[in-house]
Amino acid sequence: MGQLSNKVVFVTGAARGQGRSHAVRLAQEGADIIATDIPAQVDSVPYPLATAADLAETVRAVEAVGGKIIAGQADVRDLAAQAAIVERGVDRFGRLDIVLANAGISNPASTLEMSEQAWQDMIDINLTGVWKSLKVSVPHIIAGGRGGAVVITSSLAAMKTNENMAHYSAAKAGLVAMMKVMATEWAPHRIRVNTVHPTTVATEMILNDSVYRLFRPDLDNPSRADFEVAARTLNKLPVAALEVEDVTNAVCYLVSDAGRYVTGTTLTIDAGGAL
Repeated sequence: MGQLSNKVVFVTGAARGQGRSHAVRLAQEGADIIATDIPAQVDSVPYPLATAADLAETVRAVEAVGGKIIAGQADVRDLAAQAAIVERGVDRFGRLDIVLANAGISNPASTLEMSEQAWQDMIDINLTGVWKSLKVSVPHIIAGGRGGAVVITSSLAAMKTNENMAHYSAAKAGLVAMMKVMATEWAPHRIRVNTVHPTTVATEMILNDSVYRLFRPDLDNPSRADFEVAARTLNKLPVAALEVEDVTNAVCYLVSDAGRYVTGTTLTIDAGGAL
């Protein structure tokens, strides 16, 4: 029996990266999974987003560890689409206990040169999309009357300044203030709400040419190795990027009984990046 046996978890951005890692690990711990990810590319995002095949691989990976999963494509900007998948999962599994609001994008640009669409996509997905994800899911936790946990994926960028990230930092910092209000409002229902703040994580959002060029503007065609030279300067520990499992370990603590009295907090997993 795992530490999350008989729990049901809703994960956004579950098709790959941190979201897939969370879904698989929590399934290993005994949870049933409701998973969503975006069904299409966002024009302002300079790297390929997840596909239906990626989401299918998450389903395969969850089932391979003995887990049960309901998965569907839904943009976090689409409240009705998310609600439909959450309701389908609750109908199947009979409850909802945990929400991991993990979906997000990156489209770096200088503050005055970014397009209006780039700003709007960032706020709509990384901030408003989280609110919509929680609006359609947390009422099911409240209705269950058993309490629960919410973990919102923020970023070290909410705490530490970097160029070309004004819209990203604004969204991720906004999540912190929103989390604290939600932690206060939902405490009477025994629902805990926290944010996690990773430094760079080795996922497709980071491991792409646009980010390599951002980190190494001195090079015409920087490689991952070139990126890692610069990325190591962000962290005090000698690492360029976290692995997805490092964030998943923190999430598992926050949603399990080990973190049963932790709420309203900002947990950094940053290799000393904030120092």
